Amino acid sequence: MSRILLLYASVEGQTTLIAERIAKVLREKAHSVELLPADSDPACLDPVAWDGVIIGASIHYGHHPAYLRKLVMRQRGALEARPNAFFSVSLSAGGPRPKPAAAQRYIDKFLRKTGWQPQLVASFAGAVKYSVYGPIKRRVMIVFVGLGGGETDTSRDYAYTDWAAVERFAHEYAQRLVQA
Repeated sequence: MSRILLLYASVEGQTTLIAERIAKVLREKAHSVELLPADSDPACLDPVAWDGVIIGASIHYGHHPAYLRKLVMRQRGALEARPNAFFSVSLSAGGPRPKPAAAQRYIDKFLRKTGWQPQLVASFAGAVKYSVYGPIKRRVMIVFVGLGGGETDTSRDYAYTDWAAVERFAHEYAQRLVQA
C-alpha cells in the first residue's frame, strides 16, 4: 500500500503516544509508516519520498514548536502535493474544563503562520504528566490544572486523550489515501 511519513513534535510524550496509535492503525491497514520526531535530521524529513504525510504537535504555553513551524513552511509545497494531515494535542482540547475553541485558535494560528492547508485536521486532548515535569513546571501545572478544576495529586499522571477519536482520525486518513 502507501508509504506514510508521520512526524511528531512531543515534549512530555503524549503526542508520541498518539502518533504511535495512528501508526498502528495505518499499519493494520497494510500501510508502511515511518514514525519520526519532527526535529530529526532534515534529510529524513523530505515529504517528496513519501506517498502521504501526517504531522502532529503538542501545544505548550499557547504555541506549537517554532522548529515545526519552520519545517512546515519549508516543505509546504511538497506536503500539499500528497495526502496530508495535521493533529494538535493540548489540554484545551479536552481534560479539566476543556476549551475546544481555544484549541482551535491555536491550530488556526499555526496554519495561518505556515500557510499550510492540511486536508485533514484534528485536535486531541493531551495529558498532565506530573512525573516528568521539573519542580518549577510541576508547580505551574498544579496551579493551572487546579484553576481548571483538574487533578492536582502529583503522585500520578492524568491522560485525557480520546483514543477512539485518534483511531477515527487514522481511519479517515487511510480512506483519503485510498481515494488519492
